[in-house]
Amino acid sequence: MQIDLNADLGESFGSWTLGDDDAMLDVVTSANVACGFHAGDPTALRHSCEGAAARGVAIGAQVGYRDLAGFGRRFIDIAPAELTDDVLYQIGALEAFAKVAGTRVRYVKPHGALYNAIVHHEEQAAAVVAAVVQYDPTLPVLGLPGSAWLRLAGEAGLTTVGEAFADRAYTPEGTLVSRREADAVLHDPDEIAQRCVRIATKGEVVAVDGTVVPAPAGSLCVHGDSPGAVEIARRVRAGLEEAGVRLTPFVGEAA
Repeated sequence: MQIDLNADLGESFGSWTLGDDDAMLDVVTSANVACGFHAGDPTALRHSCEGAAARGVAIGAQVGYRDLAGFGRRFIDIAPAELTDDVLYQIGALEAFAKVAGTRVRYVKPHGALYNAIVHHEEQAAAVVAAVVQYDPTLPVLGLPGSAWLRLAGEAGLTTVGEAFADRAYTPEGTLVSRREADAVLHDPDEIAQRCVRIATKGEVVAVDGTVVPAPAGSLCVHGDSPGAVEIARRVRAGLEEAGVRLTPFVGEAA
């Protein structure tokens, strides 16, 4: 058994620091690095890419809406062609810092409101797919199993990887509970670790109503901006290893 462990990094901006990227990079196998639209400034992006490269952690472009004030968590009704251009811009920006660090962008993962929108929003999902295809059709894409995003990406010939969330509550439909609702984010490290072992070994998760829903995943996401994020990530990794699950980037060894 094996699985990837990813986290959102590079989200600090100027004198405002979010999360502990260096500590998280010692735990995860893949880093979803912000690209400057929803979070992250050039210095933060470069630091995250250099840290990931030094540790052999795979770098993914975490693309989102142009929404610094809302941290990319507000839906934007953007024209598909414009969204394609925005995603191309973000991947290219991060690629520059990855290249300077001696590595490259190895996958693409949407962020926040964009991630949730393209579960069902066909036009926006197609726009993001178009950006990846035009930039580099060999790049894998990460997303929610059953989403329009992964379906359209697969139809376009992209490699798709399903993702599950360590610390997010699930609906009975297998989607994420909105952050606007109570208890949308879990905080107990032991509970989260046990949940991740179940996802990695059985491909299932318990939804908020107590039902068990499928959660096939090649990668697990631990949020780098949650309270106690590093402790949670360490506990998740330890729990997976204790259960005999090997942690490895879903894109293969980072290079």
